[in-house]
This record gives sequence, structure tokens and C-alpha cells, in this order.
Amino acid sequence: MALDATDKKLLFLLQSNSKKTTKELSLKLNLSVTAVYERIKKLEREGIIEKYVALINRAKAEKGFVVFCHLKLIQHTVDFIAKFESDVTKIKEVIECYHVSGDYDYILKIVVKDMEAYREFLVTKLTTLQHIGSTHSTFMISEVKSTTVVDI
Repeated sequence: MALDATDKKLLFLLQSNSKKTTKELSLKLNLSVTAVYERIKKLEREGIIEKYVALINRAKAEKGFVVFCHLKLIQHTVDFIAKFESDVTKIKEVIECYHVSGDYDYILKIVVKDMEAYREFLVTKLTTLQHIGSTHSTFMISEVKSTTVVDI
């Protein structure tokens, strides 16, 4: 689907605050409420808009300790990869997991309360997964930039 300038502006507005009403969006886009509604529905049907979420303050939810865990598997067979990916998606502390190139096979973004909670997570959950060869943990010092807005 080709996006025109209005679609792009609408997507920016929705990514910035998805709670805006179609009336508020229509005023910003100089379109009718119906036109905005139809554009949103089309973007949803086409899969450009996948879902709407609430972003929480991790620190206030006692999940402010962020760890990036680089992980190597012992082998790269289809079965090992499939098993690891299936298992890691079930761990609630892992909020992102990427299969990457380079020295490691995966990078996990993990959120927990503190260092003690991370140690508990490492011992009771991560190290119990099969086929892990090694891990390397990096801890967030401060968040310089975090956005969910994709520039289109």
C-alpha cells in the first residue's frame, strides 16, 4: 500500500498519542471525522497499524532495571533455534528478543526490579533454557533515547 502525505501525518499523530479522538485528528489533518476514521480502518486492514498499546513507566512499575543479554547457542541447528525461540518467548521478563549476526546469536532486552531480581532471573529462568552456550549481560546506566515512533 502506498502511503500519501496525509497517511504519514496520521500515522505520526497516532504513534505520538493513539488516544486522540478522530475529531481531534480531523482538526489536525484538515479532514472530516469520517475521512480520518476510514483512513485509520484502511491502515489497520492493510496491517500497517498492527495494534494499540499503553506504554508504562517501568521505574514506577518496579521494572526499571534494564539488561541487554547477549546470548550464544551451542549449535545453530533448526531444532535448537526453534526450541530456544519458543522457550524465550514464554519468559515474561524478556520484553524483546532479536536473532542477530555477529559474535552472539541473540540479544534479549530484560526488565526486572533490580540486580538481585536479575540474578534470580538468570539462575532460575535463563540458565534453565536448553542449548545456551554462553551469555554476556550489559546493564543500562541511563536511557538516552526511547521511542516507539517509526518515521515514515
